[in-house]
Amino acid sequence: MRRVWAMILCVFLLGCARGPAALAVHPWEPVPLPTTATLMDIAFDPDNAQHGWVVGTEATLLETQDGGKTWALRALDVGEGLYRLTAVSMRSGEGWVVGKPALLLHTTDGGQSWVRIPLDERLPGAPIAIAALGTGQAEMTTDLGAIYRTTDGGQSWQAQVQQALGAARDLDRDGQGRYTAVSTKGNFYSTWEPGQAAWVQHNRESSRRVQSMGFMPSGGLWMLSQAGELRFNPDGQEGNWTKPRQPEGNVGFLGIGLLDMAYRSAQELWLTGGSGTLYVSQDGGQTWQQDKEVEKIPANLYRIVFFTPEQGFILGNQGTLLRYRGV
Repeated sequence: MRRVWAMILCVFLLGCARGPAALAVHPWEPVPLPTTATLMDIAFDPDNAQHGWVVGTEATLLETQDGGKTWALRALDVGEGLYRLTAVSMRSGEGWVVGKPALLLHTTDGGQSWVRIPLDERLPGAPIAIAALGTGQAEMTTDLGAIYRTTDGGQSWQAQVQQALGAARDLDRDGQGRYTAVSTKGNFYSTWEPGQAAWVQHNRESSRRVQSMGFMPSGGLWMLSQAGELRFNPDGQEGNWTKPRQPEGNVGFLGIGLLDMAYRSAQELWLTGGSGTLYVSQDGGQTWQQDKEVEKIPANLYRIVFFTPEQGFILGNQGTLLRYRGV
């Protein structure tokens, strides 16, 4: 009987180990960096696709002038304390950086100099996201879901919601100013769009905790949950989520956590995860392939961004940065 159960377990594990096919061409290349910090965010100036910035832990600020092929460290005078720079945004030479403990930096000369802007001690939470909107204009969001706007270069801020959301993570903002936010424990998610007085809370779609969320090119939503579960909501309406898909295949409890997703085009999707996990779908998420070459990189891939179909980056720990070089 033991032998029978052993055979059954072996068949089960082999079935669980099935995953997506290997990608034949590897369009990503590692970019050497002068840091081992965990990278948190990346931004390029829409007016200059060659000029970009990366921020991370240990008050790390990196700058590129060649579209992301090479990067140099830039020193910041932020005083005492170990700062975790969480977000950066740049437009027409004016830029913003936010971090924890509560920190807001502003530049009007393309990053040659940065000025620290004092934040009110009564600010709900610490800033985790920032969006440059135009001359002297920006929108800042905290880890408690407070949203503020400035039109005078950060001298004053106007609240956009009547009350904070509560502890949140994995905040995402689209080009129309709409937000998604996942609760710290992944028990529920929230949405907000300009004009609403407060965040709207939504129950998660399954017993699995929500890992991250974002916007589809069509304006709908995507959701990653624990154990590598992926869902889509094409119109963003309550209850219109698709059945769960598992890009890693039938892996069950052996699945590696998926952490972020980005669209290169309306049909080409890329997924990142722990231990160098990288998948791509060419048909809107129906079938998937794995980039086995990237799997050799000993890092967790936390964030993936495409600024254009030709310009994309993946950020991870230990100073890991991958650049999309095309096929």
